[in-house]
Amino acid sequence: MTTTDTLLNLAYQMPKTELHLHIEGTFEPELMFAIAKRNNIPFKYDSVDALKSAYQFENLQDFLDLYYQGMSVLLKEQDFYDLTMAYLKRVHQDNVVHVEIFFDPQGHTSRGISFETQINGIYRALKDGEQQLGITFKLIMSFLRHLSESSAFETLELAKPYLDWIDGVGLDSSEVGHPPQKFANVFAECKKLGLSITAHAGEEGPPEYVWEAIETIQVNRIDHGNRALEESDLIAEIKKRGLTLTVCPLSNLKLCVVPNMDNHPIKSMLKFGLNATVNSDDPAYFGGYINDNYKALIKDSGISKNELYTLACNSFNGSWLSSEQKSRHLKTIKELFECA
Repeated sequence: MTTTDTLLNLAYQMPKTELHLHIEGTFEPELMFAIAKRNNIPFKYDSVDALKSAYQFENLQDFLDLYYQGMSVLLKEQDFYDLTMAYLKRVHQDNVVHVEIFFDPQGHTSRGISFETQINGIYRALKDGEQQLGITFKLIMSFLRHLSESSAFETLELAKPYLDWIDGVGLDSSEVGHPPQKFANVFAECKKLGLSITAHAGEEGPPEYVWEAIETIQVNRIDHGNRALEESDLIAEIKKRGLTLTVCPLSNLKLCVVPNMDNHPIKSMLKFGLNATVNSDDPAYFGGYINDNYKALIKDSGISKNELYTLACNSFNGSWLSSEQKSRHLKTIKELFECA
């Protein structure tokens, strides 16, 4: 068996977490059409193939435009349940044992879909997935950064009856022109409520956005963080604080954040001793779930067995699981790699 085959087998067999996943970004065309039909919603695309052909993006905004169109067919609690359960069943095949997923309530409340409808469907599916598939979970509510901070505060108010279900708060959508500083007050309030904080920073936005995420809104984790590598002081600060980077290789490629996978920055992150992890972001749109991302790194970027092991461990160490849960999964990973 070649080294590549050995690494691929390890990647497929090892238990995995998903720390950067937008549940609306798992909307496969087939399910999208089925729900649109069920809800009698006219759709811009007349076939699954026509929709798939639209999945060509030159930048983040091109993707977001299509992303919000797909989101528009989600109307009922059962729609959100079906979307979430479809994702869980798919990643169960990839040996994902723990997920920490984002949902974008403002993208739905703006369409007249209640917060209650969304979270009831998503949370019910997560609980069923835990019981039926053994996938543990954390739920992260994201604010849309192209909207105002007052809108984020309104969303936080809607979320307060459900804080027992929500583990953290994130910041996503169009990055350029919407720095983390814009949401300093609402994240301070989230901190007071005991919520963990994560934010998209340094994907298309500059290194300054990563600094703001760290120093101004005091994140517990950084989503993406690619451009942090442009400043040595920033690298040192991330390492000093032990912050995890939730990196999304195939997403980076699809959105033209990187020109190819050969020199993906995740290898440099590991070289600098940063806690980089592998995630799929919006897999239905970017053509790859978690194992596809590992496969691309192994085949195209040439990560080593030691690097693969580090990535596997980082994903659990960077999660919000308990120490006991982390130790159990890390023990499984260690035993698997020692036998390979």
